[in-house]
Amino acid sequence: MSTTQALLALILLASLLLQAFLPARRLVVVTAGAGLAALASALLGTATAPQLLADVPWDVIVILVTLGLLSQLFVESRVFGVLALWATRWSRAQPRRVLLLFTVGMYVVSGLVNNLTALLLVLPILLILFKLLGVRQRYVSWTLALVLVACNLGGAATPIGDFPAILLLGRGAMSFDAYLVRAAPATLVALGVLLTLAMILVRPGRQLHEHPVSARLTLATMGALYRNVRVEKSRLLPPAAFLGAMLVAWVVVPLESGVTADLVAWLGTAAALVAVGSLGERIVRTQVDVEATLFLLSLFIMVGAVKRSGLFTEVARWLQGLPIPPLAQLCVFLVAAGLLTGIFSAGPSMAALLEVAERLAQQHPPEAVYVGLALSVCAGSSLFLTAATSGPLAQALTERADLRSPSGEVLRFGFLDFLPVGVMSFCVIQCVALAWGIWAS
Repeated sequence: MSTTQALLALILLASLLLQAFLPARRLVVVTAGAGLAALASALLGTATAPQLLADVPWDVIVILVTLGLLSQLFVESRVFGVLALWATRWSRAQPRRVLLLFTVGMYVVSGLVNNLTALLLVLPILLILFKLLGVRQRYVSWTLALVLVACNLGGAATPIGDFPAILLLGRGAMSFDAYLVRAAPATLVALGVLLTLAMILVRPGRQLHEHPVSARLTLATMGALYRNVRVEKSRLLPPAAFLGAMLVAWVVVPLESGVTADLVAWLGTAAALVAVGSLGERIVRTQVDVEATLFLLSLFIMVGAVKRSGLFTEVARWLQGLPIPPLAQLCVFLVAAGLLTGIFSAGPSMAALLEVAERLAQQHPPEAVYVGLALSVCAGSSLFLTAATSGPLAQALTERADLRSPSGEVLRFGFLDFLPVGVMSFCVIQCVALAWGIWAS
């Protein structure tokens, strides 16, 4: 490793570690890190700032911003609140059904829209339901943790569910349908195994007593609280229709036509915004996620600086030169990807590891490498509460809800409460990633 490579790698690693340990300062940390990386690259002759900016995958940022705006249109239709209320009714206020329905529901929703947005609207309803059911700490910890893991799995199931998959779609590493038909079944298997283990071995709701009268009172209370919540069809139909058209376009329009994934997202979202009139203008003016955009831009600059130094190429060569079979090399890469994601979080890990994956994809089937990597990143983001951005949000919302058990004990949802579920989820999802990589190879 040369001095240039070591310095640029140090800037990247230091920025990622600081933003992980100081989430309240993460935007300042990565912005400063990007500036230092650009300065070091210019002074050391690796790349100028304009060259680094030219290397930024702007198509990925376009997809993320446009899908975020589309998610806000769904929020305005109140569809998430109504879906959560339906899940409450279907569960009949029974703890086991509540866990199952909200976990599976968040998996489905997170595959189509931003899981942070969905969680922000659904979780308050679930927390109110906890209060009415008189739950205990064990049930709160396992239910909320499984909901978060389901969000991660749902995001990994489709090419538009979360950043790692969007990065694969935007960079053309895999087509929309090629990723979907491979990743969705794998994530469903992982979710099924997790729910089976939770329901049969852990049984988080076994200490809760189910009374028909209590269940009816709970349902009546929830119905009264949300009796005025209705889906606004005029706000739901346009984004739903254009999202459907975008999904069709991503599948049937060939890349050779020049109509790329980012262009489809751009045009589809713009049409949906136009269709809702003044609401679309207000959403564009106020709901663009500037924080996420600036964070990713800074991240791409740092990763681009390290890439231009040649370090990622050397890492790939080192991995391919290990005295083990090629399939074992792929397994080492996937496990390392999961562990690194647990430390650095999904976005930074995927952006850096994809550079190595592109080299491995020359030796292994691309779907084995890329889908395996997406699943491993999902495993890592499920390991710790801080590894995914939805974790701190769930923790904050739970603290504000001031949950208490029937005996008056304060119910929390923190790092240690999530950890048992995180370790189990990491092991299950990482095993699915390894099994997929081996099978696809």
